[in-house]
Amino acid sequence: MDYIVLDMEWNQPWPGSPSSKKVLPVQIRGEIIQIGAVRVTEAEQVADEFQIMVRPKFYRHLNRRVSKLTGIKENRLRDEGVPFPEAVERFLAWCGEDIVFLTWGFDDIGILRENLQLFGLDTGFTQRWYNVQMIFNAQTDGSNSQKALKTAMETLGIEATRPAHDALGDAYHTALICVRLDLRKGMREYDEALKSHENGFHGAELPGCIARKVFYDYPDKYSALGAMAGEENLCPVCGSRMLGSRWFAQPGHRYMDLAACPEHGKFLIRVRLSNQEDGTVRVSRLTYEATSEAAEAYARRAEKAEPEEAAARPRRRRRRRAAPRQE
Repeated sequence: MDYIVLDMEWNQPWPGSPSSKKVLPVQIRGEIIQIGAVRVTEAEQVADEFQIMVRPKFYRHLNRRVSKLTGIKENRLRDEGVPFPEAVERFLAWCGEDIVFLTWGFDDIGILRENLQLFGLDTGFTQRWYNVQMIFNAQTDGSNSQKALKTAMETLGIEATRPAHDALGDAYHTALICVRLDLRKGMREYDEALKSHENGFHGAELPGCIARKVFYDYPDKYSALGAMAGEENLCPVCGSRMLGSRWFAQPGHRYMDLAACPEHGKFLIRVRLSNQEDGTVRVSRLTYEATSEAAEAYARRAEKAEPEEAAARPRRRRRRRAAPRQE
């Protein structure tokens, strides 16, 4: 069995652009433009590498933020990129049989599955997959925090020799982390590590997730949460404006709210706020069915808040009636 350490870069439409208003057959958080992978052998040795550029079909104009972060230009995608189905075919041919995918974070496999579904391709090969962040946390400080790749490298004393925000570069550095971990032990104990990871509220999608979207360029968290409760709080079924209840804070700059559509009922909204290098706030939003495990977590939090708030609420002092004046 080989471990395939996978990383990808993807393009996203600029908010308000014509591309952002496209209605696609499958909702995607981003269209893949680069795939990078490094093989780690069963003996946990770094082996060969794979990289391919993907020519976007739906979001053809490269988001300038994505271009600045990755260094990828539109002319490179036109000259070197291949259609996504061809890229997947080449990638799987390189992977071979009996493989397990490893990624740094939850996003890559989710994005890959969305793109596969959009192009009508089989997603079955993505089922054997582990988030190395979970294994790293369990075998280092035991925390539930979601660490950046750079932080993990510094913890293990790994020097960066490849560019960051490059699919192959990030895959290579993740592979160096993998060979310093006990992968087999991490895979055996993965379910427990995932369960303790704030019950999935640090990026892991709990059952019942029906929609995902990423938003950019909010000046602060108040503007971001206001937009999520206002103009961006749309029903995943009909697109109508929903009415929110109340945001409850979760660890790691995460919040959840229960919103209601007049026609389709209630949905749980989970958001994660991330500070960007330019000082703006990025929002990752997940929408869940009201009967999902995530929605049940919201209900428990709301029930807990009611007695807390009642105890903290100041009592109104009854005004004493003045005695009637005697004349």
